[in-house]
Amino acid sequence: MCDALDKDRPTGKNVGRAERLDDAPGRYVAFVKQSFPAALTLEGLRIVVDAAHGAAYKVAPAVFYELGAEVCAIGVEPNGKNINKERGAVHPEACAKEVLRRKADLGIALDGDADRVIVIDERGNEVDGDVVMALCATRMLSSGILRKKTLVTTVMSNLGLERAVEAAGGKLLRTAVGDRYVVEAMRAKGYNFGGEQSGHMIFLDHASTGDGLVAALQLLSIVLREQRPLSELARGVMTRVPQVLVNTKLPQRRPLEEMPLTTKAVRAAEKQLGKSGRVVVRWSGTEAKLRVMIEGEDEPSIKALAATIAQTATAELR
Repeated sequence: MCDALDKDRPTGKNVGRAERLDDAPGRYVAFVKQSFPAALTLEGLRIVVDAAHGAAYKVAPAVFYELGAEVCAIGVEPNGKNINKERGAVHPEACAKEVLRRKADLGIALDGDADRVIVIDERGNEVDGDVVMALCATRMLSSGILRKKTLVTTVMSNLGLERAVEAAGGKLLRTAVGDRYVVEAMRAKGYNFGGEQSGHMIFLDHASTGDGLVAALQLLSIVLREQRPLSELARGVMTRVPQVLVNTKLPQRRPLEEMPLTTKAVRAAEKQLGKSGRVVVRWSGTEAKLRVMIEGEDEPSIKALAATIAQTATAELR
């Protein structure tokens, strides 16, 4: 059998080839800059760029500098072991501190592989993926470039994002958690913008997958065009609905459809919330941990509902 398979598989020089791109960083910088409107410039902006000691430690500061910004770079000293350590999107407080210290206009905190971005406003406040998506989606709707008037995101994005998009004349499509599910839905149905609350952003008109630098530039184009500080833009684009997340480690995993008591508790919570809230219950993808996320207008109430579901699941799986 192996010999037969070997006859049909390429071997030796026919397997493929490797090519060295001597100017790969330069090519990438040029590619990212092309996603930024040619009529705009970052001149006059002071931007903190935190590359998390990761993949973009050279190219990220270069992109913003070449577009005209005054760049304050941190997280740009990788040693092979410190990727994401106390820097970047995983630890945005470092970028926030530097924004305040430098009196910067905003901060861009990337994660280690630079496909995720968390933005910091001029006051040192974190602007997460939901707010960035709300800003970009509503502006894309008003300019007529959001395909099928639809933003794609996951079940974890805040209900406030959905309401903001709907108020602007669009709709929101939710997928399972994970940027790959967002991309799959976008490609399958012809959408051009999607992302996650965690900061993964996919602008298919500019890139084939998530790219933190491309996403940051789309947001910066809004800041420049509207000539308003990021804190003001972020505050006005959506009203976040209180959200609680309870993670419960259990002795085993069991499909939710085989947990009637837990399912009943979920349905009761959904009935109580009605259209004013959401309930998302799912298993962790890597361990026997049940994640219960509930959104609703009254925070004490949703905390109690989440606790009830978690306690019911714990009792059911004893």
